[in-house]
Amino acid sequence: MNENSVSDQIDLINTAPNQKKHTKSYFSIILLLIFGFGALFFINIKGLQDKSVEQDALLKEGKFLETQIVPTPIPFIELTVPYLREKKYDSKLGELNSAYVGSNYNAYITNYTSDGLTVNGLLTRPIGETPEGGFKAIIFIHGYLPPESYQTSGVAYSDYVDYLARSGFVVFKIDLRGHGNSEGEPGGGYYGSDYVSDILHAYSALQNSDFVNPTSIGLWGHSMGGNAVMRSMAARPEIPASVIWAGAVYTYVDMQKYGISDSSYQPPINNTERQNRRRELFEKHGSPSAQSVFWKQVAPVNYLTDFKGKVSLHHAVDDNVVNIGYSRDLSELLENVSVPYELYEYSSGGHNISGSSFVLAMQRTVEFFNKNL
Repeated sequence: MNENSVSDQIDLINTAPNQKKHTKSYFSIILLLIFGFGALFFINIKGLQDKSVEQDALLKEGKFLETQIVPTPIPFIELTVPYLREKKYDSKLGELNSAYVGSNYNAYITNYTSDGLTVNGLLTRPIGETPEGGFKAIIFIHGYLPPESYQTSGVAYSDYVDYLARSGFVVFKIDLRGHGNSEGEPGGGYYGSDYVSDILHAYSALQNSDFVNPTSIGLWGHSMGGNAVMRSMAARPEIPASVIWAGAVYTYVDMQKYGISDSSYQPPINNTERQNRRRELFEKHGSPSAQSVFWKQVAPVNYLTDFKGKVSLHHAVDDNVVNIGYSRDLSELLENVSVPYELYEYSSGGHNISGSSFVLAMQRTVEFFNKNL
């Protein structure tokens, strides 16, 4: 054995303890990393649990976190007014395709996007140069019609649209999702927020157009559309003016009082997404109640003090579909919080306020919009 070999073996013997020390150090580092990640995981879980507890406490107090626009443990939060206020609405009109020519306006079929869905509508535009700042505009929200038979340019509401269009307004009669050729499923007007989203995306689309005054856009709604109008105003209190004909369901208590007698209503079959969601909604939050913290944040009347716009209500006493009590009760609530409003009752005209009452109601509607837009 030469000198170098002995020396090499001595070096190996001397370095062996160091290797063991390094091995121990590696194990220590690994253990520290494991414990460290474990602690971070525990802290994260604990934070989520605390967040959930905090959200539950806020729900009981009638409040929501600003960050709850993202998915949260609170089911069906998207129905609530606080959520709708935080939601972003940004859309633009699609191509304007000529539909027909009115007495002093052109009518087009167009579309816009709402929650990723393509929603169609009939848009009228006065003939002539666009005034400085743009035309005054009305978003027209239809009431309940069987979705499968609904038509964008159908007879239903054609006289209403024509009257408003001849009066110099841009009229955008939107086909709520699931109606006609609009994408999506018709979710119903009273236990969902889809229609409100369609309205507010349409509002954005008109604001982004080059021929509408972005500060002079009002809402017109009939029957079920009246509920959607009020919820839209609760979500966007800056909307300057809204007209409701024969509107229904503002507090849910009024629905229990008056009900709705619509022979044309066709309930969805039991296995539809709409029915399943409604069943789950009632399982999570119970039936609508004036005492329920959750349902208080769905009903628009609990946000009337924020309204900056004005409201015009029209209802026929002989309405055999939607009881006039809905409008009378709403007018009392508006009176109590000093929201500028007007209530017109008609002795005849039925649910659509037709016949001789139609012309008078339309004259008052046009006057209201001209004054407040």
